[in-house]
Amino acid sequence: MSAMASEETHLIPADEPVFDLRLTAAELKVTFNALKSYFDDFGREELDVIRVVRGVLEKLPGEHEIRAIDLDDELRKLRALRG
Repeated sequence: MSAMASEETHLIPADEPVFDLRLTAAELKVTFNALKSYFDDFGREELDVIRVVRGVLEKLPGEHEIRAIDLDDELRKLRALRG
């Protein structure tokens, strides 16, 4: 592997945050549910991916807080704001 290719693949250290994401309540609920479904579909052979997804889920509010978000109500609010 050339030095250039090595530099290109290691631009961001693996343990450093890369992106700061601000989500609306509706986006948070959809993101949590998508990740939870993704997490639940993995088998034992994908342990590394399971760990990454679990780590992301742990950064989000808990399932109780997510369930409390009324997606229909949040979408109505967004539509009203956007006219």
